[in-house]
Amino acid sequence: MQLTTNSLNQLPTPCYCYDLSLLRSTLNVIKEETKDYPFIVHYALKANANPKILKEIVHAGLGADLVSGNEVKAALDAGFAPGMMAYAGVGKNDWEIETGVDNNIYCFNVESVPEMEVINEIAARHSKTAGIAIRVNPNIDAHTHRYITTGTTENKFGIDIPVLDEVVDKALSLPHIHLRGLHFHIGSQITDMEPYRLLCEKINELLDHYEGRGITFEMIDVGGGLGIDYENPEEHTIAPFKDFFDVFKQNLNTRQGQKVHFELGRSIVAQCGALVSRVLFVKENSAKKFVILDAGMTDLIRPALYNANHKIVNLTSQSASQASYDVVGPICESSDVFAQDLALPLTKRGDLVAILSAGAYGESMASRYNMRDLPHCHFIE
Repeated sequence: MQLTTNSLNQLPTPCYCYDLSLLRSTLNVIKEETKDYPFIVHYALKANANPKILKEIVHAGLGADLVSGNEVKAALDAGFAPGMMAYAGVGKNDWEIETGVDNNIYCFNVESVPEMEVINEIAARHSKTAGIAIRVNPNIDAHTHRYITTGTTENKFGIDIPVLDEVVDKALSLPHIHLRGLHFHIGSQITDMEPYRLLCEKINELLDHYEGRGITFEMIDVGGGLGIDYENPEEHTIAPFKDFFDVFKQNLNTRQGQKVHFELGRSIVAQCGALVSRVLFVKENSAKKFVILDAGMTDLIRPALYNANHKIVNLTSQSASQASYDVVGPICESSDVFAQDLALPLTKRGDLVAILSAGAYGESMASRYNMRDLPHCHFIE
């Protein structure tokens, strides 16, 4: 994304800066890569639910992938069509299910038999039929951070394949449930396409199995999880959507009339956002130099939570010399660290620093720990 100090000097910090032009370019690439195929892309609101971001995504014609009742409400407020909404998550409250049922969302991604039974009961009370997809645990390791791996038998998500038949039969027996298809999601920040190819193989086996039983599905939801380049974001501003969609074009054996649904979040919005912060102090001790920012883990928790790496740049230093710094925040936690031993131009109090690739899981995960204010937002057209 393009950041200029002239436009940023007067901003209150910490501040999330979003490049809407880059977001639009990203959405255009997605539309181009999916236009001739029965592919439906849902945007995962958990990545970033800023209303201005959502407005752009609605305008591009994407659906919504949701994980809470309040996300359903936010999607409705933003203008997403209920018939393009999929609601996932292992623990849906009754009022959240009612919100989805009342608004006729396309489907609930169901994660257990008890959840399916409750959806059936609530739909019956409302004299409606609820569409569902059964989330299947394909036991595929996406080789990503253990906190964002979701497709192995050790994870809390989905139905294991050995018991899938009885869950499918249960869904078909419930009078207020319409089984639309199967749902998969194997993890997040996936940059190797091989796990997706393995997922296609597993789905093909299941489709053959259920076709043999006389059961067909109107849709298959393959999830999302496509990663981005955190190390070189300026060189790779748009995720490798062609490689991603090509895996499914070339390896997934869909049936006639069957739609393939995707749930992309990070890959759509991460590179269009940066967290801009001011240097409060530069502190030196016998072993380290610290750049202390006014942004902290309350504004961007990924480094503290996942040991995630974000590229950090000093926007204002004119120095040709560099020094090694630990870049830290002001929060009273030792984990409030953005980078260690990072080479930056000589940095001083008042410098503007940008933490790049922060458009996903940045603002949406911000908190008010230490009674801090939430970060500001600024949009670049």
